[in-house]
Amino acid sequence: MARPDIRMHRPMNTQRIPRLVPFLSVLATVFGGCAAVPAPPAVQTPAPVEIRTADPLPSAPPPQGTVPTAPADGRFVPGFPPRVQEQDARRFVYALLPPGVTRERDVWAADIVAAFMALRLAPSAENFCASIAVIEQESSFQADPVVPGLSRIVWGEIETRRKRYLIPKVALDAALSQPSRDGKTYRQRINALKTERQMSILYGDIIDEVPGGKLLLSGYNPVRTGGPMQVSVAFAETHAREKPYAGATNGKVREAVFSRRGGVYFGIAHLLDYPAPYRSPLYRFADFNAGHYASRNAAFQLALGKLAGQTLVPDGDLLRYDDGRPSEVASSTQRAALKTSRRLRLNEVEIEAALRQEKEESFGRTKLYQRVFALADEAAGRPVPREAMPQIRLKSPKITSKITTGWFAERVDMRYRACMNRAAAVPDLQLPLEANGSRRL
Repeated sequence: MARPDIRMHRPMNTQRIPRLVPFLSVLATVFGGCAAVPAPPAVQTPAPVEIRTADPLPSAPPPQGTVPTAPADGRFVPGFPPRVQEQDARRFVYALLPPGVTRERDVWAADIVAAFMALRLAPSAENFCASIAVIEQESSFQADPVVPGLSRIVWGEIETRRKRYLIPKVALDAALSQPSRDGKTYRQRINALKTERQMSILYGDIIDEVPGGKLLLSGYNPVRTGGPMQVSVAFAETHAREKPYAGATNGKVREAVFSRRGGVYFGIAHLLDYPAPYRSPLYRFADFNAGHYASRNAAFQLALGKLAGQTLVPDGDLLRYDDGRPSEVASSTQRAALKTSRRLRLNEVEIEAALRQEKEESFGRTKLYQRVFALADEAAGRPVPREAMPQIRLKSPKITSKITTGWFAERVDMRYRACMNRAAAVPDLQLPLEANGSRRL
């Protein structure tokens, strides 16, 4: 899916260099806090939203019927069966989309199915509805979702940082009044900002136009999430290193994230392309927001806290992190594990080695995990939960109300159940049935 850069490049006006050099340092400082999430990846400018035409599909039926029972173990097992034809899967997804999705409904269905085929995910109603629910929650099926009040947020961050770094207001105003590549001043473009993609393009223009900008600012882009599932660019780049994404032009994963197809692909990968045997998809939705295995880890924190006789906040992070790397400062969870090391029959090295696997499936197979739950089950006289809702308050300049991971997961779960309600009225893909009549994943 080649996506040529549609922006026109023209020679740099060297007479503007003296005026723009101070602008570099100002803007580098100013834009740092405008985006909301994980550590920044390498700088790459985004591509335009991809528009494709798919084969015509039938109209979606109205919601009706009852919600089918989800698999008891909550597994979303990989494996796109060769007997399932792409066109049949697209018709199925087309019917599952919310009735309000009327614009390019066939393209959304095609992109979702393309992601499932590329990732080899089981084409079940449960999996499709999980993906549809997250897209609906994150963007209401907008390929480049609008961030309400984005320009106001940016200006607020600019003023905060201007005061923090004692930048004269007159100097900042002069820098922002410089014309940019498209003829508009940076001030005008900030005032017109509506999406994170636009903001990423603006940042790319700063790198292209300001001498030394690419050298000085490479690796620091304030736009860290994008696309219809608001997936982290850092996650997408990590995933693409393990499973190369064919749709990334010249290997530029950042550009792919901002396209509809790429954003859907990486969003579905983040949601489903890892093993997590939760009893309910609710916890997978929580993981989408809080990070892989956050729900499993939150349950571990609750169990460990009872053994250690102290309260641990079940936030799903077992270690402290500095710039994405484990900190040398021990976390409260780590200290609690060390406190109970004698009962666990584990030494400090073994505990630390286990905790470093907290973002992987393998943590569930460590002696630390298994012995904590064995003791917790014994103390409770019954098996204690292996998943719990991470207690995380979401903070971002874009968030103006009290929102938590639990709130997010419950909203997605509500949309998931509505989708499964629609699925009850749609002929399935002729997948084999289990003894209880549910579709085999």
